[in-house]
Amino acid sequence: MYYYIDNMYEDDLDQVHAIDVLSFPHPWSVGTYRNELNARQHSRYLVARVSAHLPRPTRTQSWLMQIVQHVVPKPPSTPVGIARDPIVGHGGIWLSLDEGHITTIAVHPDHRGRGVGELLVIGLIDQAYELGAQQLTLEVRTSNTSAQRLYNKYGFAEHGVRPRYYTDNNEDAVIMWTENIHSASFVQRLREMRSRLHERLRQLPQ
Repeated sequence: MYYYIDNMYEDDLDQVHAIDVLSFPHPWSVGTYRNELNARQHSRYLVARVSAHLPRPTRTQSWLMQIVQHVVPKPPSTPVGIARDPIVGHGGIWLSLDEGHITTIAVHPDHRGRGVGELLVIGLIDQAYELGAQQLTLEVRTSNTSAQRLYNKYGFAEHGVRPRYYTDNNEDAVIMWTENIHSASFVQRLREMRSRLHERLRQLPQ
């Protein structure tokens, strides 16, 4: 199987919500996602899809660039006559001034541990560039150490705690930030991580 990134469309929202129900105590409503999809001037929402066939690159793009930079700005309407593959994860980002805030990332339990979360992180970073962000930030549960390790790999560092941020159990949130995403060090890290993920995805059993 092959994983790749695509836009999130309105008729994807039932699948997106189903993944949220499996991932979060208080999942977002379909209406919340619909509102976000219609605010593309400052927000972008992506899905990770799974295919039985290798996604075909364009003449000017490598397969790696195709799977992690497939998304281009366009209205969240369904392409006519295009059959789309099942969704196995999704993520979103919105822009506040020059800060990109990663609002959500979720992966279906059956597809965790295969690089899908990393694929989404890279896709969201690419969208941050598209939106004109200078830095990225997010919140993550203090107990979610696996997610913290993933974000650390991509240049996020802890910069504080929001006490009792999560209302389901009053758990604290770790606040994480990147350096300037246009800096040479961040760009180099992203290039290296993109290459490593490419190799990891290439070696997945088909």
